[in-house]
Amino acid sequence: MTLLFLDYASVLVFALSGAMVASRAQLDIVGFFFVACLTAVGGGTVRDLLLDRNPVFWVGNPTPLAVACLAALLVFFTAHLLESRYRAIEWLDAIALAVAVAAGAGVAQSLDQAPAIVIVMGVATGTLGGLMRDVVCNEVPMVLRQGELYVTAAFAGAAAALIASTFFTESFAPLLACIAVTFILRAGSLVFGWRLPVYKARPPRQ
Repeated sequence: MTLLFLDYASVLVFALSGAMVASRAQLDIVGFFFVACLTAVGGGTVRDLLLDRNPVFWVGNPTPLAVACLAALLVFFTAHLLESRYRAIEWLDAIALAVAVAAGAGVAQSLDQAPAIVIVMGVATGTLGGLMRDVVCNEVPMVLRQGELYVTAAFAGAAAALIASTFFTESFAPLLACIAVTFILRAGSLVFGWRLPVYKARPPRQ
């Protein structure tokens, strides 16, 4: 039940961020629906396919698509009220990232996958929907922005879930640890400018 809630929460927030990006691209309502649904279920779809979960979470129960479409409809009529849509996208994406990484890592753990697979599934679930959204809407993908803590935050959050699971038997404790670590790192990157070193080309030695 906890994992199902996380899936739905990530679907909702990612759909809102996808619709926000669609508003910046000035798409029509069908475009809003498409981008919101793609963003909302993209990462979870890849996760379920790689883990051979049958059916994929939104195929077995299409409610996530309805949630995503309602979110798109809401944004279609209200996005113009925001002073900075891009800033809203960044924060919605940060929240969705934290929740989706926990959902992905939690599903992998529930299937008794190896630690490396748990981390990969957490990162994939958290990042691929946003990557698809940005590519389709011709935006610079957030996952590739220079030095920002994005994939790093997802990786650290999934690792935190693994570490917490060795100390706590309650299923929600590792998920909370994952959400907290992922969101704190991503928020720190947005607010305080936390960065990783970026490669800089140097002239060849003579």
